[in-house]
Amino acid sequence: MAEGINAAGWWYAANAFCSAEHGGTHLDAPVHFAEGRRSASEIPLEDLIGEAVVVDVSVAAAADADLAIGDDALDAWEASHGQIPNGAIVLLRTGWGDRWPDPARYLGTAARGAGAVADLHFPGLSENGARWLVARQVRAVGIDTASIDRGQSTDFRAHRVLAEANVPIFENVANLGRVALRGAWVVALPMKISRGTGGPLRVVALQPRLVIGDPGE
Repeated sequence: MAEGINAAGWWYAANAFCSAEHGGTHLDAPVHFAEGRRSASEIPLEDLIGEAVVVDVSVAAAADADLAIGDDALDAWEASHGQIPNGAIVLLRTGWGDRWPDPARYLGTAARGAGAVADLHFPGLSENGARWLVARQVRAVGIDTASIDRGQSTDFRAHRVLAEANVPIFENVANLGRVALRGAWVVALPMKISRGTGGPLRVVALQPRLVIGDPGE
């Protein structure tokens, strides 16, 4: 690492960094939960760019921190907003993104380590919800919580269903309240780690000027 004026008299700065694959806003590559499926470097770019659909379950999640988002919630969303198209990138808005960075409110506990796992409380996708999305042939699924499975999950069935179908997962996605329920496009830019099970991710939403600031339309 270096920063400053060097011996030759000109500025030079360079750093080094180390990161877990599954921290912060990040990608879960399918190989994370399914042997032989795509790694971070093998996910095609076309699976990371697509029409965004924001499924807002924040009212239900506010009443139930352990909410499992199922096919009933997805059916209800379609009844109000129209069919989720094949090839969409579905983003689940639970409202938990607004709780960041308070760990007790975001995760259900401020404790750390293996002993804290039983105290995790945040919403996530259920197994039947994951199967519903796979049947819709979505490109990817994202959520504004720490995991696509709810905090109380011990068998990670949503991860397993999506991974088996080679569907990438985006976790800890921020600012979903600023994205229109329909009409936006998502560009997800993960670090392309060779054989990676995931990696740091930047997610960009592009939406028509008319819907900016009006996420309910």
